Amino acid sequence: MNPVTHHEPLRNSNHPCPELTTMAERELSAFFNAITQLFGPEQAELSAEDWLHELIEMDGLPTSTREWRLITRKVSIRLARGVNPSCLSTEFTNA
Repeated sequence: MNPVTHHEPLRNSNHPCPELTTMAERELSAFFNAITQLFGPEQAELSAEDWLHELIEMDGLPTSTREWRLITRKVSIRLARGVNPSCLSTEFTNA
């Protein structure tokens, strides 16, 4: 999986929902970057895959930032349940 990068919104495109695509890209990108910083690129890839699976399981596409964040929240909770607290950096745990 390639690192997630910031993309410009789709312009002059026949894509049916450019706003939804932009919201999804922003949310997944922010999530991926946060997990990379906290846990490294390998965990970020696994978590991004989990995020995408969560999206696939939904009945329809989220239509608001709040709904996209619900996906991130669910995946973050699953990640937190599997994290060994001793592996967290002291900078993070002392914040």
